[in-house]
Amino acid sequence: MPSIAARLRAAGLRDVRDDNTARAAYSSDASLYRVVPEAVACPSSAAEVALALGAARELGVPVTARGAGTSVAGNAIGPGLVLDLSRHLGRILELDPAAGLARVQPGVVLADLQRAAAVHGLRFGPDPSTHSRCTIGGMVGNDACGSRALGYGRTADNVAALRLVTGAGDDLFTSRGDGSHHTDGFADGIAGLRSVVSDGLATLRTEFGRFGRQVSGYALHNLLPENGFDLTRALVGSEGTLGVLTEITVRLVAEPAERVLVALGFDDIVAAAEATPTVLKYSPTACEGIDARIVEVVRRRRGAAAVPELPRGAAWLLVELPGDSKVEVLDRARDLAMCVDALEARVIDNVRESAALWRIREDGAGLAGRAPSGAPAWSGWEDAAVPPAALGEYLREFEELVSRSGLTHMPFGHFGDGCVHTRLDFALRAEHGADRMREFLVEAAGLVVRHGGSLSGEHGDGRARSELLPIMYSSDALRIMAAVKHVFDPDGVLNPGVLVEPAPLESALRITSSLPLLQQVGFAYAEDGGDFSEAVHRCTGVGKCRVTAGSAGTVMCPSYVATREEKDSTRGRARVLQEMVNGELVDGWRSPAVHDALDLCLSCKGCATDCPTGVDMATWKSEVLHQTYRRRLRPLTHYSLGRLPQWARMASRAPAVANRLSRVPALRRLLFAVAGIDPHRSAPSFPAETFRSWFQNRAGANGGEAAEVLLYVDSFTDLFTPEVGKAMVTVLEAAGYRVGLTPREACCGLTWISTGQLDHAKRSLERTIDSLSRTSGALPIVGIEPSCTAALRHDAVRLVPGDATRQVVGRIVTLAELLAEHPTWTPPDLSDLRVVAQPHCHHHAVMGWDADAALLARAGAHVDRVGGCCGLAGNFGMERGHYDVSVAVAEQQLLPAIARSEQDAVVLADGFSCRTQVNDLAHRPALHLAQLIAQRLARPQ
Repeated sequence: MPSIAARLRAAGLRDVRDDNTARAAYSSDASLYRVVPEAVACPSSAAEVALALGAARELGVPVTARGAGTSVAGNAIGPGLVLDLSRHLGRILELDPAAGLARVQPGVVLADLQRAAAVHGLRFGPDPSTHSRCTIGGMVGNDACGSRALGYGRTADNVAALRLVTGAGDDLFTSRGDGSHHTDGFADGIAGLRSVVSDGLATLRTEFGRFGRQVSGYALHNLLPENGFDLTRALVGSEGTLGVLTEITVRLVAEPAERVLVALGFDDIVAAAEATPTVLKYSPTACEGIDARIVEVVRRRRGAAAVPELPRGAAWLLVELPGDSKVEVLDRARDLAMCVDALEARVIDNVRESAALWRIREDGAGLAGRAPSGAPAWSGWEDAAVPPAALGEYLREFEELVSRSGLTHMPFGHFGDGCVHTRLDFALRAEHGADRMREFLVEAAGLVVRHGGSLSGEHGDGRARSELLPIMYSSDALRIMAAVKHVFDPDGVLNPGVLVEPAPLESALRITSSLPLLQQVGFAYAEDGGDFSEAVHRCTGVGKCRVTAGSAGTVMCPSYVATREEKDSTRGRARVLQEMVNGELVDGWRSPAVHDALDLCLSCKGCATDCPTGVDMATWKSEVLHQTYRRRLRPLTHYSLGRLPQWARMASRAPAVANRLSRVPALRRLLFAVAGIDPHRSAPSFPAETFRSWFQNRAGANGGEAAEVLLYVDSFTDLFTPEVGKAMVTVLEAAGYRVGLTPREACCGLTWISTGQLDHAKRSLERTIDSLSRTSGALPIVGIEPSCTAALRHDAVRLVPGDATRQVVGRIVTLAELLAEHPTWTPPDLSDLRVVAQPHCHHHAVMGWDADAALLARAGAHVDRVGGCCGLAGNFGMERGHYDVSVAVAEQQLLPAIARSEQDAVVLADGFSCRTQVNDLAHRPALHLAQLIAQRLARPQ
């Protein structure tokens, strides 16, 4: 028999992959399961979906439909053919504001639909925390809910019509219309369904649809006669086991005119749960519970400023009240704050603070990816739900079960709906670890059922909980579900092992494993016990790296935004590295699959801060390059760009000659070809005088011993842009500091690190730490180039751990951070300026850009802060073969921001790479923050 990939290609499907890179990237979703598919197809039409299902049925190959792959239950992975509906089926086909309807393809991202609807004052009601990347098809598959389902209902409540291809190959259209319901096609199937329902009326009436968050199993109560045999609603939540969606019509609702957030503090999470029924009397659109354990993770990872002021307590309810009038909503909010028995309450009417708190809640699944114990936390018991009145007692008993089982966790969830999310630190690598996980899940299932609840409250059962359904449902109910499955999918092709005839819950676990080749790594991986395999399993698959419409203050993941390929997402790369660690599908550091996945990683470090699980792909890429090429011949750019400071220092001795040679077209092409540099790129010019030379030669230059601050002189500033260094001196001296320079031998090792030459990087950093340790320990060290500053603050402690490194790193600050601590310094007036600011990715990821934003705000500047990456990203955009992606990244946010700005607007970019990209692509000058301030200081007052 031919392979499914070969059959599909022969049939004319244009986008079919069966290479190991793709199979590895799609081997898991956001669950704790790993199932390697035989092939992945990305259909571009309903006809291609039907063709793929027909071929799979003919060959007996299982089919799993997938949207964004954010399923935490393991219902978006399968062993046969995975259909990625997000890649080509992502169009909004029609939006009718008058009717309040939108017709979409299944791969439409919820956030994209929300933006289109918002123009008309409308929204799709349910909003899972993954709203920035989850697809409408995936939401239908799981009957997704989210924080505001309390106000707007589940996905099932908001779907008007579905078009799908059943497992039997029938094209089925179901519609609820305006109260009526009809179907086209599938006549025999409809008759079979009616017969199943008729035979099971008593069971359907007593076991299904008992409370608002009963998502486990099929929603078969919707087929009851009193519910109008509503097939549309019955199909929602069937987890891709009955058909593959090709079109969805959803209902839209009006946005409330006003929203106010009330934060209520409690002694613990159980007390917060017990207060929930009182809160519900105030008709909130959301009532979310979060725990101090998660809040502390945010403070530790993103800094204290990332958490707005919260009321006193160790757990909180975040309650959103809607209304038509701000006065009326605020009155209700104050009444709620007084009437709920909380330790303290705070009414939050500030959009920025509210957004920050909602971000903490939305990132909960990722933030909880490491348990309080520090061990990996898993999603096996992720979203159980009980009626809200039973929530407090259920949580009390669940906390006791967790403690009794020797586990830790960080609970949070949709308390207004009785739904609790958590991840638990199952010791899956330990002997009998999977057996102990099973024992816990069986006991947890019994607990939730005793409280009248559901194993799943919004994510579906998938591979994680389908085997537990007999604890919740009778044998008659399970028989009815199996009969419904047979009607739609008689050959059992669709998502086998899920819901009906389930796979054992402990089979196919994505358990970390360590190979001998991983024992000697370049970086320390202190947060992961020194284990690279543990580090790469930080990725739990929540998929935040797939966000395509980033906002100011986010970077991850620029290459995915440019290509929309799963393998180019942070998650896709992590999956390939996990397969490398497993050693089954991907064979070692030098595997083509590994280097294919990492090729378009810009090493921007955006994931280091934007990924809620703390993934650091830039570090992992450096490790892979280090292990791959250690003591071997390297790519050309490792010798050219990786050793750029050495070559640039040599050229700076005869700058005029170097500049003339680089301007000879034939010679320039030859040099670029030999160096592995893309011919589209410009060659940097060398100044007549380096920054160090200028500093040493200028009249009245301060010596290092008399200095009050030290400027960290990087190679880019010294050898290419001394004007930036001069501006730094001007600003610091104007602020009253005596300025000195760091020793010449102090190098951050950035270019060595980015090309994986970690042995060289370590030696360089050891010399740097030694030389900086010998300077006065009281002196701040002010970085100029963000990437070099970040290398010292972030990479140094991972490559050269120790007290000396920590002490030096503790002295390194940015210009804005230093000036923010100055007791009397006042910035010059910039109120007449409009600034397009492109924060360097490493600045954003390691130091944070808040101090810079605050400085510009104090100065009165009107700032348009660009999100995302500039696309050059150090050596990435210079390397041959990366130019098109580099430009595509710049075209996402940077270039449009510059294009829509006024011609006299200032482009602010501290990074040498960012300024180069702006000059090359936008043909506009860009300034460092120091230059902007220095220019104003030089103006007559």
